[in-house]
Amino acid sequence: MNNYDNLASYSKEELIRLIEIYSKNWLAMDGVWFQSVERKYGMDEAMYHDAEAWKRFTVTEATRIKEFLGLEEQAGLAGLAKALSLRFYANINEDKTEIEGNTLLYTSVNCRVQRARERKGMPFHPCKSVGLIEYSGFAKVIDRRITCECVSCYPDITDVSCCCKWKFTITEE
Repeated sequence: MNNYDNLASYSKEELIRLIEIYSKNWLAMDGVWFQSVERKYGMDEAMYHDAEAWKRFTVTEATRIKEFLGLEEQAGLAGLAKALSLRFYANINEDKTEIEGNTLLYTSVNCRVQRARERKGMPFHPCKSVGLIEYSGFAKVIDRRITCECVSCYPDITDVSCCCKWKFTITEE
């Protein structure tokens, strides 16, 4: 049996559950390598490698999602909202997206990374700097006119009602 036949033998509900498992596995792998570097070389070294990985991965992820959705070259904020909803994170984190005028506000209400570190008694992941790389790079692939800024993200929390919040703005040319 080839892989397609194997996957085709599962129900829609089972496949959705499998996507959630795959998403959790991906996030676990991301955390395992990060914590390994963090333990051996410290947070600064781990953050350097995290940033380098996200510079490349976010482009790959956005490109594949954009192709899957069949988005046009300048997909706008509606295209970005659709693409954000299909990221690995979207399957396992609680988030919300709001579009108003030329801005999209993306809020991670509950983040598995921060909750896992909290459960383990570890300090929060200082994800703002990497988040800027990740979200800006992702948005640029979806539509080069979109810019991203951080509204609230550890260590610069300005909104305690969520884990992080990002503002995407589109400028017309």
